[in-house]
Amino acid sequence: MFDIRAIRENPERFDAGWQARGLEPQAEKIIDLDARRRTCQTDLQELQARRNEISRLIGQRKAAGESADDLIEEVGRIKTRMPELEEQERALGEALGELLSGLPNIPAEDTPEGEDESANREIRSWGEPATFDFAPREHFEIGEALGYMDFERAARMSGSRFVVLTGDLARLERALGAFMLDLQTGEFGYREVSVPLLVRDQAMFGTGQLPKFADDFFRTQTEHSLIPTAEVPLTNLHREEILEEEALPLRYTALTPCFRSEAGAAGKDTRGMIRQHQFMKVEIVSVTTPEAAEEELERLTGCAEEVLRRLELPYRVMQLCTGDLGFSARKTYDLEVWLPGQGVYREISSCSHFGDFQARRMNTRCRAAGEKKTRFVHTLNGSGLAVGRTLIAVLENYQQADGSVVIPEVLRPYMGGQKVIVANG
Repeated sequence: MFDIRAIRENPERFDAGWQARGLEPQAEKIIDLDARRRTCQTDLQELQARRNEISRLIGQRKAAGESADDLIEEVGRIKTRMPELEEQERALGEALGELLSGLPNIPAEDTPEGEDESANREIRSWGEPATFDFAPREHFEIGEALGYMDFERAARMSGSRFVVLTGDLARLERALGAFMLDLQTGEFGYREVSVPLLVRDQAMFGTGQLPKFADDFFRTQTEHSLIPTAEVPLTNLHREEILEEEALPLRYTALTPCFRSEAGAAGKDTRGMIRQHQFMKVEIVSVTTPEAAEEELERLTGCAEEVLRRLELPYRVMQLCTGDLGFSARKTYDLEVWLPGQGVYREISSCSHFGDFQARRMNTRCRAAGEKKTRFVHTLNGSGLAVGRTLIAVLENYQQADGSVVIPEVLRPYMGGQKVIVANG
């Protein structure tokens, strides 16, 4: 959501931001709706004041034995007019809220402009893609040959875009999640949280999934939604709260299943684990002051990068352009890991700064010590990392000619000291 006053004071800035994201100018429509709504509010206040004044005058006339018929008639007209104005105000408020809630965040000034991912900017890279003396295979070929990755059985019980992992790959998935959590909590100060996997609409609205992306996640018959990412419950921990600024930043992490309908993904990544309806992910979330947010984004991104460095997986950091930016984000870095089986870099984490966009939707504010005035916090989040895609990257980067997979050194303590995954049986 947006500050209406800021839109009134600088409509050109907001229109430029929306146009950079491929939208038509919206400020004039917003300002007009707001002006009409505020006119209704003013008219209602004036009518209420006049009704109160008339009540006083009627009492005076009756006390003086004078007729008050004209005033009584005016009260009748006011009683007729007020519900009409209240309905107008309600309708205009709903129209304004619907318009604002469907508009994406304004990009940061240093977000590169562009229509799609081809305009994304590479910020840095780390590691050299491995070379093989054999043709590297994709993860699903490796996993199925090992006998620990089963898409057919998953499809029989759940349909497409699900997988069953068994044996060493099930343990590797668990090891990756535990390693990521230990790193984020033990070295980077994120507080681990166990969160609900079902949330109500107000939580999904708060982080920007609703109303625009209702088709992208799964809903239950109890008016709950399965979380598409732990960003939703972690960020909503402080909805409707006023936080003390000296306590900021607040940093949280969680390992959860994530559920996505993958609406619009027909034909994309139909084989393997790249795009699943259900997957595990470690999320990292920060809540901070506006002044500290840019530095916090760099820190958060570095925390996600360190996972890849410890696993010795080559990656690059891409800053997303305006046309590829997520709905709620003002600035985003994508981490893309090298997948030798595909011969391309693929996204494994998005680290985003949302400004006060989510905070306004959740009404989450902060207050300096000794001050009465509050202001909206800034929120940030990132994947630290997507566990399934990290497993894919490990399989493809650590594959051997004989079909086995070397376990990265940092994961071996989580695998009981095991060094290599070999075929089942």
